[in-house]
Amino acid sequence: MPRRSPTSPLTRAYQRNLKALTSATLRTGQRLAKQVGKEVVRVAAEQRKPPPGDGAWLTGMAMGPGGTRGYHLFKPNLKSDRGEKPPLMVMLHGCGQTGRDFAASTRMNRIAAREGFMVLYPEQDRLHHPQGCWNWYDTRSGNADREAATLMAAVDQVSLLYGIDRERVAVAGLSAGAGMAALLATRYPTRFKAVAMHSGVAPGAARSSATAIGAMSGRRVPLVPAVAVGKAFGAAAVGATLPPMLIVHGDHDAVVASSNAMNAAAVWATACGARPGVERLLQRGRRYPARVTDFKRSGRICVTLYQVAALGHAWSGGASSLAFSDAAGPDASKLVWAFAARAFRLAADASPTP
Repeated sequence: MPRRSPTSPLTRAYQRNLKALTSATLRTGQRLAKQVGKEVVRVAAEQRKPPPGDGAWLTGMAMGPGGTRGYHLFKPNLKSDRGEKPPLMVMLHGCGQTGRDFAASTRMNRIAAREGFMVLYPEQDRLHHPQGCWNWYDTRSGNADREAATLMAAVDQVSLLYGIDRERVAVAGLSAGAGMAALLATRYPTRFKAVAMHSGVAPGAARSSATAIGAMSGRRVPLVPAVAVGKAFGAAAVGATLPPMLIVHGDHDAVVASSNAMNAAAVWATACGARPGVERLLQRGRRYPARVTDFKRSGRICVTLYQVAALGHAWSGGASSLAFSDAAGPDASKLVWAFAARAFRLAADASPTP
C-alpha cells in the first residue's frame, strides 16, 4: 500500500490561510451584495415615493408618432366648491433627470396644491435618448416634431381623463426641456397660453445634434427676424399669435451659454412684434439678483427675460439638495406660475363673451 507523502508545516499553514482568506472573501462579497441590494431597493422606493404636495401622484403612458412616453400627473386635492375645470402646467425635465426628479427639484406640486392646478411631468425614454434628453433640436430629420406630437398626445390624454380646462394650459422646461417647451409652443401655438424656458437654447438656433452643440455653446444664433417665424418656428406659427414667453437663465451657466437667453427673447419678441422696455434690477432678500426686461407690444407683455447673476445650469430657487437645482436663486416655480396665471387671465379677458 503506497505511503502518503508528508505535508510540510509551511504547506499546511498556506492551506489554512488560503481557506481563511476564501471564507473572508465570501463573507465580504455576501455582505456587499446585501448592501448593494438594499441600496437598489431604497433608490427604487425613493423613485416611487410621491414628491411633496397635497394630492395624488398618478402614472400614465401616452402613444404618438414618436412612440410611447410615460408620464406622472400631480392631481391636487381640489376643493369641490371651485366649480371650474383646473388649469394644467406641463413640466419638461432636463437631461439626466426623471419626471419625479424635476417635480422634487422645482417643488411645483406645492404651488399646484395651493393654487388648484394640475401638473403633467412627461418622461423621456432612455431608448429614445440615452441621457434622457428631449430631442428638441432634431427638426431636420423630423424626430423632434414626432416627439412633440407624442407629448401633445399626453396632454390630450390627461385633459380628457381629468377634465382639464383646455383654455388654460402652459408649458415650462429646463435645459433640453426648455428647448422642447419652445418647440411645442411654436408647433402648437394655439394650445398653450404661456411658455417658460429655463436655461434653454434659443428657438431656431439648432436643427440637428451637430448644430445643437454649437447652439448650446453660444456659437449659433436663431435665423434672422424676417424669416424666423416661417423657417425657425414652423408653418403652424405663421399668422398665429404666439403665447407669451418667460425666460430664466443664469449668467454663470457653463452648459448652455447665457447668450441664448437674450437671443431667445429677441427672436420671440420679433415674431410677436414686441419691443424691449427698460431693464430693471430685482432682488429678494439674499437671493441672487436678476436683471429683468419686458418686451411689449401695444402694452401687452410678449416676453419677460430674467438674467440671474451667479446662477449656473440649475433651476433657480429649487430644492437645495438635488442636482440641477440652486436654492439661492429667485424662485423660478413661483415666477412660472405667476406668469402663466396672468396669461390665463388676459386670454380670458380677451375672449369674446358668449
